[in-house]
Amino acid sequence: MSALAGEKTAKPDLATGMVSFVIPFLNEEKTLSDLQERIDATMGDIGRPHEIIFVDDGSTDNGSAIAEDLARTHSHVRSLRFTRNFGKAAALSAGFQAANGDVIITMDADLQDDPAEIPRFLEQFEHGYEVVSGWKKKRNDPLGKTLPSKVFNRLTSWLFDIDIHDINCGFKAYSRRAAKHLNLYGELHRFTPALLHAAGFKVTEIDVQHHAREHGVSKYGASRMVKGFLDLITVKMVTRYSARPLHFFALLGAPLFLLGGAFVTYLTILWFLGLGPIGTRPLLQIGILLIVTGTQLIGVGLVAELVQTTRLSEREKYVIDQVID
Repeated sequence: MSALAGEKTAKPDLATGMVSFVIPFLNEEKTLSDLQERIDATMGDIGRPHEIIFVDDGSTDNGSAIAEDLARTHSHVRSLRFTRNFGKAAALSAGFQAANGDVIITMDADLQDDPAEIPRFLEQFEHGYEVVSGWKKKRNDPLGKTLPSKVFNRLTSWLFDIDIHDINCGFKAYSRRAAKHLNLYGELHRFTPALLHAAGFKVTEIDVQHHAREHGVSKYGASRMVKGFLDLITVKMVTRYSARPLHFFALLGAPLFLLGGAFVTYLTILWFLGLGPIGTRPLLQIGILLIVTGTQLIGVGLVAELVQTTRLSEREKYVIDQVID
């Protein structure tokens, strides 16, 4: 028997199986009960079993008590509470680990995401998709939030060759195995379609209705944009060069090394031809600096390769779609 045979599990039923809702929140005391009721009403109309997992990311209002009360009074509701604010990526990771559903849907807790859209997300799994991302085609947010988001989404779509208009949207649906494949930290929760697309999962997008915020305040700020662009570089590195970091550092280091070598070679030829001293020429110092910098970058890449070979397990290198004995 193959080693994989012992790991086989029943194929999840994405069309009719259980749906888990993972809902991170931070200071959303006025919306949690209403959101739970709306989700229950929608899922009751569909007729599919579901569970709701609220993840309190360090709230300082009464939201934690409300979520805990909902969990005590409803058997399908659970509440997870962090000791402090760890960020949305951590909250989603905790929710994914706790989820039991064949399909996992993430939503923001501020009621800007409409639970009435849930059936449209679930329909996409019948077409073979494993990741469905919401697209707030008409956003009810201020220009200071929508304009940077548009620029960011265009850049992300171009860098990762994925046709997604709104990668930041928190309203998403995943197959269980797609969600379990993610390793989220920092701001990487914003890039889940790109991460899973790079891993070979089928990703699609649907436009969703977006409501204006009625309660609470937005957690969006200028610092989030800066973090997002830094994490954009991280995701590009992870999706393309995680298994071959030397290639990334060599792309930077090799041109510098070659250019520095060309400068030094040129000056050496002048010196042999007796065309004057070269020790005081700035070009020599620049050439040496480029050679040293290029060598250092390539050396970092080699060290990264050694670290990667010891850290990356075979299970993380690929995703098995099907096993047939």
